[in-house]
Amino acid sequence: MQPPVTSTPAAPPRRLIVAITGASGAVYGVRLLQVLRQLPGWETHLVMSASGGLTASQELSLTRGEIESFADVVHNAKDIGAAISSGSFRTEGMVIAPCSMKTLAGVALGMADNLVTRAADVALKERRRVVLLARETPLNLAHLRNMTTATEMGAIVFPPVPAFYAMPASLDDMIDHTVGRVLDLFDVPHQGLVRRWEGLRKPGETSAAQDT
Repeated sequence: MQPPVTSTPAAPPRRLIVAITGASGAVYGVRLLQVLRQLPGWETHLVMSASGGLTASQELSLTRGEIESFADVVHNAKDIGAAISSGSFRTEGMVIAPCSMKTLAGVALGMADNLVTRAADVALKERRRVVLLARETPLNLAHLRNMTTATEMGAIVFPPVPAFYAMPASLDDMIDHTVGRVLDLFDVPHQGLVRRWEGLRKPGETSAAQDT
């Protein structure tokens, strides 16, 4: 009797939660979704606050539906019972891009009063990576203390500042560099987003090498 033929189950996708909140800079969250959509083996879970949708519409002229089309799974920010609200739902972590100061405060205080802050709270308690693209300037004392508290809890505060050492030729270059550096934090292989620093150039040498 021949042994039964068994197939090796496909590896489950690596899941990343992406939240877009009401701060300026919705392009970072949108671009992150676009890049991950092109990478095999990744599944994105999008949560977009109401103010995040408004800001994205203002800055990018994209409808909520158009932004949601870049994600694999979309969750309502009011749905506290969504899959990503439980630690038993395995993910690689979460990126809040951009992260408003209100959301930063909610994460720092563990408020979990909507799905964005709840998902972040869950990721932190499960010791998963949480990256906050905090977008505000100048910063007051409350902002700074909330950043400190969030960092002490295990989050990574990642202001999306331009990397001028990479000699960006356009705004798109600056955005891609930031998105690539965020992906680095999750060990996501990517190409063409980041110009890696290779030390100070000597006169006549070319600029930093493109990522390979």
